[in-house]
Amino acid sequence: MQPLSSNSDPLIKAFPAELAGDAKAVLAIMPTSRLRPLDPFSVVVEGQHVSIPGRLYNDEPPTDAVASLSSRQRQILHCLYSRHCDGMVRQRHLAKVVGSMDPWVVPFVVQLVGEYVLEILVVICDELRDLATPGTSSHLAYGKFIVDNPAFFARTQRRVVSYWSCYYRSAYSSFRGYPGCALLELLRSAASDRAGRPWPNLAPAAGTRVDGYC
Repeated sequence: MQPLSSNSDPLIKAFPAELAGDAKAVLAIMPTSRLRPLDPFSVVVEGQHVSIPGRLYNDEPPTDAVASLSSRQRQILHCLYSRHCDGMVRQRHLAKVVGSMDPWVVPFVVQLVGEYVLEILVVICDELRDLATPGTSSHLAYGKFIVDNPAFFARTQRRVVSYWSCYYRSAYSSFRGYPGCALLELLRSAASDRAGRPWPNLAPAAGTRVDGYC
């Protein structure tokens, strides 16, 4: 397990300051890793800048150690392991938090929208059906996050198109049929309602060549 961490630990900075104590409790049960977290990305959550790891290499903690955590601490743990280097680990932990509308969970989910594991996109599509309905918790939470982080979401849109073009064009000849496209449409709708204007669509129009994405 890791030694008790100070508030300077980079993984603590993945969450708003008021969660630092809970994050320290989570880090205390996580196995140590010889590799440090890589490629953090910065976003704004409820007015605070957080720095979320691009990839995490720690093994998963024992079940009994996880059971000793509070509900909020378990959410923090699942968020961190949604950044794991193993896609199956990411998917398993995502499934535990994707239904949460806590603002600090949202960026972990949106980051996974812009990644390459198709099964993860399907999980997010299935769990966030309420994104299509104005006024629901998910519509409001994701709309606010995107409006607060326009550059991050623009990069996410480009990544969704790129991964479809590189890896999934044979299975989905049209980007319109790709699960990532459906997710982007839902997220843009939430952002448009929050902003009071149409949100920029960076996905290709039907029939547009996207060879340059890869």
